[in-house]
Amino acid sequence: MSIKGWILYSPFKARVKQDSYENNRFLEVAKKNNMELEILYPEQFDLIVTKQGEKSIFLDGKPVDLPDFVLPRLGAHMPYFALSVLRQLEKLGVHIINEPNNIEMVKDKLYTQQVLATNNLPVPKTMLVRFPVNEELVNKYLGYPLIVKAISGSQGSGVYLSNNEKDFKNLMQLMQTTNSSMNFILQEFIKDSFGRDLRVFVVGGRPIVCMERSSATGDFKANFSQGGNVSDYELNPEIEWLATESCKILGLDVAGIDLLFDGEHYKICEANSAPGFEGLEAATGIDAAQEIFNYIKIRLGFLE
Repeated sequence: MSIKGWILYSPFKARVKQDSYENNRFLEVAKKNNMELEILYPEQFDLIVTKQGEKSIFLDGKPVDLPDFVLPRLGAHMPYFALSVLRQLEKLGVHIINEPNNIEMVKDKLYTQQVLATNNLPVPKTMLVRFPVNEELVNKYLGYPLIVKAISGSQGSGVYLSNNEKDFKNLMQLMQTTNSSMNFILQEFIKDSFGRDLRVFVVGGRPIVCMERSSATGDFKANFSQGGNVSDYELNPEIEWLATESCKILGLDVAGIDLLFDGEHYKICEANSAPGFEGLEAATGIDAAQEIFNYIKIRLGFLE
């Protein structure tokens, strides 16, 4: 008996090229695993909330047989409508990887840091700010250089480095002129991680593999999607524990946990609920799509 699954994916132009590798790999590996897999978009769905729940999901205007699982691939770009579709599917008994409430939590970078810090995990010192910025508070508790981040975003977008107070003031003036009502966060700069970090690939709460990402241009960002270099990095007990605990606390089945180098230890930078894996497969030789499908088969009880 074949397993039926959907990938929920956003077709907007900024992600089409970036995610084409992952989508192609999912389709390729699904075929090898006798899985019936479709890539669908939130805009194709309608939902009607009823007491019974039957016939409450419509695809292209028609009732549809539900899949065994849904793999959301929208990450930080998950809109409210897509979350609502996922919640309705979850209500109808479809297995969602990851659960929609947990996706919503980790797309908020500040909330993610709050949850992890509350559970005594090491995170960079983080400050929520709004205009007008209290520069005295920033100087006292963070200092320079410092990192400026949008509340949500992925693949290095919306992340800036202010090297000194002058840089910071200029950036704040520009941001305030562009959108005076926006909220954003500031983070302490971890100097040992300038231009490099770690991505830990976690499936089913278990760290599978780890890679180091490093900037190819001398920039402070190390994202593979922005041209960074990648290489295999050996898992050690501290990395495994940080990644495992992060996913446990955040409720993520499949995740990319980003760690910053901090002396001989690490700090948790971010969690990604829909991690890309082109660089990961190139650096480590792992079959990331197969690892995810193995986990799905175990969770659904489809064991060979």
